[in-house]
Amino acid sequence: MRFSFLSLFPSLITSYFEDSILKNAIEKNLIQIHTINFRDYANDRFQKADYPQIGGGAGQVLRPDLIDCAISEIANPKHVIFLTPAGKPFCQADAIRLAKKEHIVFVCGRYEGFDERSIEMCADEVFCIGDFVLTGGELPALCLCDSISRQIAGVLGNPQSLIGESFESHLLEAPNFSRAMDLEKKFQNFLPPSEYSKGNHSKIADLKNNLATLKTKYFRPDLYQKWKAIKRVHNEK
Repeated sequence: MRFSFLSLFPSLITSYFEDSILKNAIEKNLIQIHTINFRDYANDRFQKADYPQIGGGAGQVLRPDLIDCAISEIANPKHVIFLTPAGKPFCQADAIRLAKKEHIVFVCGRYEGFDERSIEMCADEVFCIGDFVLTGGELPALCLCDSISRQIAGVLGNPQSLIGESFESHLLEAPNFSRAMDLEKKFQNFLPPSEYSKGNHSKIADLKNNLATLKTKYFRPDLYQKWKAIKRVHNEK
């Protein structure tokens, strides 16, 4: 699968893929990463890519023609995603769905964001990663790329890692504990559930489901209410 990033600062992107799982995925040719600098499409000698807003206001806006030119030169098929606060909240289901695409293009904003015409003319989807503002779209784009990449077969060393993850069925993942046996004494007051160590996989699965439900109810009551509603509908059928 191919990922392209359109950004004013491509070095912010490339450094993320120099270690760990995604570096291995690139070496195995499971994913390909390409960066494009908006400034390369500027005609003036200063390669100016951002201009003041019409109507005044603080902050510069990226030129829509540069974005359009950059996207137009990328061969099809491609799925173009803009990262902006106005977008739909990105979720696990989106990561699973988008992992089936051949080529995803992330358009990373800067300063005061995009000229609205860029989104209207070029975007296939628009996403947001949370109700907060960042200095640019590079971090959100990397978040999406990471989440999507791990859904691609072979990227994770153990495919079982994708089973029972947080946000599936609107539940958080159950608490996990390491097998380390030589922990300091202070950890003895916080022992893992003994059922985890008894080898009865059916009971362990039931316990993890119950703990996942309790964890979601405590940390994410919004997800818990969605889970309850889906369970109620399922039981009524």
